[in-house]
Amino acid sequence: MTAPIDAHVRLDTHPTHPSAVQAVVTGSQAHIAVMALEAGGWSVITPGVLVLARINHEEPYWANDAATHLVAEGITVDFTPQLREAIDEEWTWPNYPMPWCTRSEIREVSQQAQKIHDDIHHGQLLIHAHAHDGHTTVAVGTYLHRGGKSVYLHGEDHLRQIAYTFDSPAQALLAFEKVHAAEMRPGPAPLTDTEREAIAARSVSDDTTAKSAPAPAKPETVPIYLADSGDHDALLDNFLDAHGEFEKWRTWTDDTTHAIHESQTLRIERVHETPAHETAWTVAAYETPVSERMWVLTATGATPAPLLQNLLTHLADGEGWDTALGTPVNEKRVTEATQPLSSAGWKHTVDGRWIRWTSSDGNAGIQFDAFAAQHPSQNQATWTLWAGTGPDQGRPTWSIVASPQTPSSLLASLAESLAHETGTRQVRRGREPKTSLASSPPPGPAATTGPPAGRSR
Repeated sequence: MTAPIDAHVRLDTHPTHPSAVQAVVTGSQAHIAVMALEAGGWSVITPGVLVLARINHEEPYWANDAATHLVAEGITVDFTPQLREAIDEEWTWPNYPMPWCTRSEIREVSQQAQKIHDDIHHGQLLIHAHAHDGHTTVAVGTYLHRGGKSVYLHGEDHLRQIAYTFDSPAQALLAFEKVHAAEMRPGPAPLTDTEREAIAARSVSDDTTAKSAPAPAKPETVPIYLADSGDHDALLDNFLDAHGEFEKWRTWTDDTTHAIHESQTLRIERVHETPAHETAWTVAAYETPVSERMWVLTATGATPAPLLQNLLTHLADGEGWDTALGTPVNEKRVTEATQPLSSAGWKHTVDGRWIRWTSSDGNAGIQFDAFAAQHPSQNQATWTLWAGTGPDQGRPTWSIVASPQTPSSLLASLAESLAHETGTRQVRRGREPKTSLASSPPPGPAATTGPPAGRSR
């Protein structure tokens, strides 16, 4: 068993940089943790404070990876809730130019781009010249180690990659000039916004960063299913303040809040501090205060706030609680629940027991399980509303799951929101690609190919 080390690392999101991570290290053996973090690409800002700022915006993932290694060495590591949320967040690059890549493959591509950036930043890859090929930045350079291989680089930031290798700088420059003579400029290309921001986060203290860092991007309007999750606790508090017919109850641990209707036949449970993909809300309706559930609906922690707001508003209207137990879920009820989606032109498909309606952009959908619907008394998951990855393809960004007897009017209200309403989303700067990288690098200089110089350490 590894002996404990007297070093404590507290990991948090950077106060101003959109995706960077900050580490505060304390303890009599703090230097051990500092050296381990520096070896992993972290930069010391002030004694005991380090920052991880990358051009591929994967800092939360690599911070979690660093924490795993530190803990294995016997170092104590804590995460703030906001960083834990960033680690759990699933996101993709919009309009990513290699759509066939899986999330792990995208991360591998961006990791190779990060290595190239780091080699240039640390003076290990000397850039001789650069140009713009009409789509993105290209450059030619030579590694001052690894056998002195010269390389042709294509792309910027998280999309930069080694397209060709050469045996000598002269060979590389001649081939590069042959293709890009008109646009060719000496030395490296000007820094991109992403590179400047990463360097700024690594180079200055928190106080200076707070004054000089660019302001975060303004929230953008998006379909409601892509909206931010927002503050669920504040959402519930506001609902209770506005609807006196619901009474608030807290459990003895304060981990959970219950909102119970005065009739005692509708109950809302909110579990606080829930990870994004776990159940954070449970709504259940009862025929009488002491009977079994008529229906139940759950929502995960990342469910968009405006969608939850619409759900609570519908519940406050007091309609549709008294669905008769044992009533079959027939075609009429399914049609009523999904009419807004059909009217909005969502794609309708049937796959065995599952019927699905999917948005035109493929980012959201509703799934009906015809098999589960035949067992209305068992409260099985019959309806699934989701965004991101479909429920049959992995873990969605968020999901709402409902039992067979969930009122059609409630489901139709949620479907209406998905089909027509909007919300806001705070986009982390840099996650919108600035350049377009073709499926494969465009025709470049003739070269002697070999193992990419930047693909291994």
